[in-house]
Amino acid sequence: MSEPTRAPLSDHTRGLLAAGIVVLCWSGFNIVSRVGSTGALTPYDIAALRFAVSGLLALPFFLRMVPVAEYPRYFVLAMVAGVGYSLLAYSGFAYAPTAHAGVFINGGIPFWTVILVAVTAGFHLSRRVLVALGTTSAGLLLIAGKSLGEIGDSDVWKGDVLFLIAALLWAVFGMLGRHWKVPPRSAIVGMAVISLVVYTPVYLLWLPKTIATAPMGEIVLQAVYQGIVAALLAGAMYTYACQTIGVYRASMTLAIVPGASAIGAWILLGEALTVTAIAGLALVSIGALLSARR
Repeated sequence: MSEPTRAPLSDHTRGLLAAGIVVLCWSGFNIVSRVGSTGALTPYDIAALRFAVSGLLALPFFLRMVPVAEYPRYFVLAMVAGVGYSLLAYSGFAYAPTAHAGVFINGGIPFWTVILVAVTAGFHLSRRVLVALGTTSAGLLLIAGKSLGEIGDSDVWKGDVLFLIAALLWAVFGMLGRHWKVPPRSAIVGMAVISLVVYTPVYLLWLPKTIATAPMGEIVLQAVYQGIVAALLAGAMYTYACQTIGVYRASMTLAIVPGASAIGAWILLGEALTVTAIAGLALVSIGALLSARR
């Protein structure tokens, strides 16, 4: 008797799995970046590894997918969400713990997006969006207030500021990509290649680096995770999720990232979860969920 054939997974199920992979990738990004920025490598080293690996892997697709006439737009996107975002985020991890990155980066992106839409397009904000904005703001202020109160005793506030600016750049990237109607796959490969071309000479000539003396294990971890998982896999999976389960449902899954990052850092890195951090995470996650709904 022949064995019954298994029914293939539906596109909807595959989309949900892809969204789950994105949550793992982004949560892991916060943890791995914290490990790298507090280890032997400088933030500039980590960015160089990210762009070198992702840029070289994306180069054949970039040459085939991106018209030369569109290069200026991809240059702007790469400077905003490639070089700018990466350097700010990696630098922030040198000061602030992983839970703060989850709050200020992953919670800050929908926060800044709502602000930018309201300012640039003059949209009337619905009551639900205002509630989402207020909830997210409360979470951000809760964490920021504690960090600012420790100025002089701690540099955590510097990391929070860097994270919040990084989130702003990513929100700007989203607005520009939508305004220019840039295909998501082209945006991924375009940012990777142009970031490599622009950043590498600056890094080699002028930026501080310790990669020559860093342990090989740290180099391999950052190169693989930042260059392949964070820069390429997460983007590809998020694009697929948006196409199969819809952009709103896919974006709602990202609200899990702050909490998942904090719990992962607590388990893997031994980072403490204070009552303030838990409350801020909860508020930001609720605000992100509300922001992502249609």
